[in-house]
Amino acid sequence: MSATVIRNDCQPSGRGAATIPAGRTFGPNHRWKVLGIGVAANAGFSATFSGIPATAVVLRQGYQLNNAELGLALGLLGLGVALSELPWGLLTDRWGDRRVLLIGLGATAAWLLAMAMLVVPTTADIPDVTLLAASLLVTGLLGGSVNGSSGRAIMAWFSENERGFAMSIRQTAVPLGGGLGALVLPSLALAFGFAAVFGLLAAASALSALFAWRWLHEPPTAGGGHAVPSGVAGPAPLRNTEVWRISTAIGLLCFPQVAVLTFASVFLHDFAGLGTTAISTSLAAVQVGAMVMRVWSGRFTDRHGNRRQFLRLCSALSALAFVMLWVLVLAVPAMPGSQSVLIAVLPLVLVVAGISVSAWHGVAYTELATLAGPGHVGTALSLANSFVFVGFFLVPVAIPWLLHLWSWPGVWLSAAVCALIAWPIFLRRA
Repeated sequence: MSATVIRNDCQPSGRGAATIPAGRTFGPNHRWKVLGIGVAANAGFSATFSGIPATAVVLRQGYQLNNAELGLALGLLGLGVALSELPWGLLTDRWGDRRVLLIGLGATAAWLLAMAMLVVPTTADIPDVTLLAASLLVTGLLGGSVNGSSGRAIMAWFSENERGFAMSIRQTAVPLGGGLGALVLPSLALAFGFAAVFGLLAAASALSALFAWRWLHEPPTAGGGHAVPSGVAGPAPLRNTEVWRISTAIGLLCFPQVAVLTFASVFLHDFAGLGTTAISTSLAAVQVGAMVMRVWSGRFTDRHGNRRQFLRLCSALSALAFVMLWVLVLAVPAMPGSQSVLIAVLPLVLVVAGISVSAWHGVAYTELATLAGPGHVGTALSLANSFVFVGFFLVPVAIPWLLHLWSWPGVWLSAAVCALIAWPIFLRRA
């Protein structure tokens, strides 16, 4: 298969639009380099927004936070992304993915480097929660550039029968980065402090920016002109009710996923009594399982044309998995003679629930981009990601209150309810 040409209305337009250098040619496999850039960029940022929460136990201790302060700091990281996603997406559709990725990744790298030097606890001083939370908010504001822009590039370079697979591979970057962050960052924070954590994350963003500068360009067009669109675009995403429905359902189904990403380490430490190695291994297992399922689901739905049915199935299975976790947590204090066995099973059930609620992203984003039409991919993906990162803000803030009112059973039952509500909102088969 040759490289797919971009449609006319996917070309950046207006002042500042990126252009292809005259005479520039690309090999038939250049689209895989573009996909690799999308994976690298998303993995680097995922290591930030998923990896920092994986250090929650060390973060709480190092910055001397209580659970409410910890939830606020982690939540503001998600709020920053939520607030910036849509503006970054609109800029992507206007300026092109190359320019937005370079600006966003470069600024993120610079900010994380500044945090490594100025916002870390030392023997002489511990930054207060306000400085930490504000710094994580800015990290999210800058990092929101990655999601919509890299998704637009992949939709431009790949044909319809490859997009689900390609987008799912891109989405594996989220659990890939999160898994690496879960494995590396807690131990790194324990051994070398948060200066090493923020410095490593800055280096990852800088490296992704270098890859984007070298290989990310708009696709070539046949005969030096613009290709004919492969389909007719519908209404603009912000006026398309189907786009809003899928975006809302994506956001709701991310709520239980965020609960796993942000507070699973605290749950396994405080409730199950696990150590750092066991916690990191459990969270990494969630991310590896999610990677495998995302690649499989993208190929499977490309072949069978059943994206919408698959999304509804994932929602139902996720609700069931979190109900099982809720029942298990209730059973631990109620069955003292079997506590050791039940606690040993807890991480396994959590891993299954985490994988089931993380397997669908590539399929959902492909369906959303297809609905939005060729010229509005960046805006549509960013709209969905705004809902996603509202969850990254609300969930860490809400969990301490749920813990206060109903302890861990309340957390996991709420996760099940969110997944169940998402089920009817996802679109039925056309």
